[in-house]
Amino acid sequence: MIRLDGKIFTHFDFILPFLVFPIIAFSFLLINEANEILSHKQILYIIVGFFAFFIFFLLPIRKFLWLIPFFYWFCILLLLLVDLIGTTKLGAQRWLEIPFTPFTIQSSEIFKPAFLLMLAYQIKLNPPPKEGYGLKMFIKLSFFILLPFVLIKSEPDLGSALIILIVGYATLFLIGVNYKIWLGIFISLAIALPVIYESLHSYQKKRINDFLSKEPSYQVKQSIIAIGSGGLNGKSKTQATQTHFKFLPISTSDFIFAYTIERYGFFGACALLFTYLLLIMHLLSINQKLKKDFFSRTFICALAFLIFIYVGVNVSMTIGFAPVVGVPLPFFSYGGSSFVTFMVLFGIYENLLAFRFDPNYKLIRINFN
Repeated sequence: MIRLDGKIFTHFDFILPFLVFPIIAFSFLLINEANEILSHKQILYIIVGFFAFFIFFLLPIRKFLWLIPFFYWFCILLLLLVDLIGTTKLGAQRWLEIPFTPFTIQSSEIFKPAFLLMLAYQIKLNPPPKEGYGLKMFIKLSFFILLPFVLIKSEPDLGSALIILIVGYATLFLIGVNYKIWLGIFISLAIALPVIYESLHSYQKKRINDFLSKEPSYQVKQSIIAIGSGGLNGKSKTQATQTHFKFLPISTSDFIFAYTIERYGFFGACALLFTYLLLIMHLLSINQKLKKDFFSRTFICALAFLIFIYVGVNVSMTIGFAPVVGVPLPFFSYGGSSFVTFMVLFGIYENLLAFRFDPNYKLIRINFN
């Protein structure tokens, strides 16, 4: 007889679904209102995402940590293939076609789980000393951060590249690096900013110029109009003219936060952001309980930073406080790549919690009596 061993769920984080499910349900409601065809596709993405969650939750990750470098370098290879045989959409070469299917994959999204795992793996092998990492170890860890940053930026996908960069160094900051190294980095960045700006693509410079100009771009202007028209309580579906008359661009993905406020007003936006805040605080609280488990601590810390940056950048760009870089809201924006990626990340998160005391524990028990 084959049965599921319930003991494995002793350390399962049951609070997580109560924070994530409302976000998914709220998102589906908005997408269905804006475009019913897209909502049907989103159902497929949700199903695939939950399937991916359970796959990674069941994998014996701790028993096969030695495979993480292979996974990382495989994803680096995918990023390199994007430059060679990638598919171009909306002026950017970011996708790879899946042979014999009409689907494509975005290598930079697949890379994020590999990146978080590799960072956690390296820190597990070399835990930080009391005074923090020195220059030698900092340079080694920086290599695993800067390599994908350069490859993703060249696609060009500056938004995803910056997320990798910020998450990587924010995690190192929390884990522990000598303060003299950070001081040197800040001084170097201040000196190198003009050179960095000149190395950007023309459309990236345009986005920065649009952001710094007195007049916002058309996309941001329509987003601000939608946000302002929502007021405190929002509008009915028929009165949400910015979205339904197509004035608000990409209202189901990049600018879905503006559509949220148009429909449900300031209070609806606060409820959504408060849910994200609870999710991030919950992850950081779990992180603090793990003490010497540097692998889990690093992964969960990086995951919390990843969600924070995604939410912060997306909300900031919709209200004109950041350049438009195409960063979605986790579990909320329409699309499969981001949704499945975060489901994979949370599957790994639950796996690390459930198996943290006994990596050899078996989820399935077989009784031959």
